[in-house]
Amino acid sequence: MDQIAQHLRVLASTKSRLEELLDAVLAITGELELSEVLRRIVTTAMRLCGARYGALGVLDEEGKYLERFITVGLSDEEYEALADVDFPHGKGVLGLLIKNPEPLRLEDISAHPASVGYPPGHPRMRSLLGVAISVRGEIYGDLYLSERLDAQPFEHGDQEVLVALASAAGIAIESARLFEQVRDSAENFQRLLLPALPDLSPYSAATIYRPAAEPNHLGGDWYDALLLPDGALGIVIGDVCGHDLSAAATMAQIRNMLRALFYDRQTPPSDVLRQLDVTLEVGSDSPATTVLAARVEPGEKNRVLHWCAAGHLPPLVITPDGQAEYLLDEPGVPLGVDPALPRPDHRRRLPPGATVVFFTDGLVEHSAHSIDEGMDTLLDLAGAYAALPVDELVKALADHHPSDGHDDMAILALRLPAEG
Repeated sequence: MDQIAQHLRVLASTKSRLEELLDAVLAITGELELSEVLRRIVTTAMRLCGARYGALGVLDEEGKYLERFITVGLSDEEYEALADVDFPHGKGVLGLLIKNPEPLRLEDISAHPASVGYPPGHPRMRSLLGVAISVRGEIYGDLYLSERLDAQPFEHGDQEVLVALASAAGIAIESARLFEQVRDSAENFQRLLLPALPDLSPYSAATIYRPAAEPNHLGGDWYDALLLPDGALGIVIGDVCGHDLSAAATMAQIRNMLRALFYDRQTPPSDVLRQLDVTLEVGSDSPATTVLAARVEPGEKNRVLHWCAAGHLPPLVITPDGQAEYLLDEPGVPLGVDPALPRPDHRRRLPPGATVVFFTDGLVEHSAHSIDEGMDTLLDLAGAYAALPVDELVKALADHHPSDGHDDMAILALRLPAEG
């Protein structure tokens, strides 16, 4: 009876561990960001084997040494003690897996002939369990565990679980690498769609675009500026709803149509947006889009900002003495809602040397508070950095933005000449 009970306990333990392994595999393969995948692999291995410390070393392209080392389990004090110590590159016991990628299980690291000891401040580690991780048949790196929480040496069962996890880890790493390649290519594609500003003399202008934080690196934000045949300067900023290639492609279509309409019609911005809305309704099922179209028109003394918004956030004006304010007027509805609805035009005289900042909502939106709070913070930032050149101004606003980073952001700042 005792043997049967023992056998049942072993079966139950095996079943439980198998279920944990399957859950762990699902968790790892569900991640898309490579850095998070690598860290999740280590933490999952530690949990499955009951280890106090874990690490994953990534090999260089030639597979000769570790060029990256992700560690988990060190306390804040231990991290601080090792602050000035370079991470391991694969010498000593850790290098055994590089030379021979077979599972490695040691009860006493220091007793092994390859042991070279620990640097000052490193916690003492006695036991070690390590396996290699392969990606597409090539060794990608090594997964290490040390010190079981129950103070027992690692067992053969721990080794089997770690080998199984390493197999799934290779697939997860490959998926994350492919995702990064696609994402980086798509992000580069989107950046190529955004125009480089032409010479806008006598104005000075600067733009900046920041993609959304992981995992939504793509978006539909854009900006544009062009000198118009009647001597005015045209400015456009917009945001197509969505975070994918479709949003980026739609953004390119709308930007090109809007540029053509702006240049050709030489009419108030409201008329340009109205015609664009009609064109979009006839052409395709485009997602909701917010746009602000503006003309900076020469005047006898002051230039005039003449704009119309389609559901977009207002422009922000900074006067030469550093005072910042929003031009809060009727924004109208986004494109794609109803082309028959009125689109009001607005005008404001701008003093010489004034700066106008156009931006998308990714700069101010935050899930933890209202957009009004983000707008207020941006207003304070604009006043604080008012004296900076426009290229430094847009960078400062983007670097210190009050948003949560979950949406892409675009900023275009235009500074008028100091003379009227």
